[in-house]
Amino acid sequence: MGGVFARGFLRLGHPLYPVTRDQDMEKAAQEIPEAEAVLVAVGEKDLPAVLQQLPEIWKDKVILLQNELLPSDFSHLPDVTVISVWFEKKPGMDFKVIIPSPCFGPKSELVRDALGKLDIPVKVLANEDELLFELVVKNLYILTTNIAGLKTGGTVGELWSEHHDIARKVADDVIELQESLTGRTFDREALIQAMLDAFEGDPKHKCMGRSAPARLERALHHAGERDLELPGLMQLAAEMH
Repeated sequence: MGGVFARGFLRLGHPLYPVTRDQDMEKAAQEIPEAEAVLVAVGEKDLPAVLQQLPEIWKDKVILLQNELLPSDFSHLPDVTVISVWFEKKPGMDFKVIIPSPCFGPKSELVRDALGKLDIPVKVLANEDELLFELVVKNLYILTTNIAGLKTGGTVGELWSEHHDIARKVADDVIELQESLTGRTFDREALIQAMLDAFEGDPKHKCMGRSAPARLERALHHAGERDLELPGLMQLAAEMH
């Protein structure tokens, strides 16, 4: 995913300075000319540790692209830019756009222009409430398809048309969890409809990625911390064992 963004920034004429986790980030921050933006392109499970190590000079330039993001994950960062990525990139294949990717924050237009060089559409959002809704939609899509997919397999199109009861039960649990994690309530049908728009963007998208079991475990862990009963997810977890 980082490679796709890198291509866009290069085509826009920006020099790139890759920094791996084996490098000393503080040293890199001193040696690299003043950065316009710092794209953090690690997986979601590695994000908290990377953000903890982030040099102070970079903290107001961060762009995040991870899945399973919520505002509490980046509330300590000033002026963060967040993109909810709706294009797929897998080893051995080029990217595939599902729907436009919503983005909010001071670097949104930079992200839009860079990805625009690759014909990847980006929708710049107006405010934090719009971003929150979009992050919850993405979480709903990923968790519903991955977790329900543990039982059904198949594609997202088949999930909704052939296993609607399972999909809806999981989706309702996921929304309940998102509401608990954010302290907000959402229009459930608006969330479901936004998820279905993404299903229509790529109906042949496989439901279950390799991260699916970990996502189910993480969701139940969050629910346990909040004394939330999520019967659909608990039933699926019981059936997996």
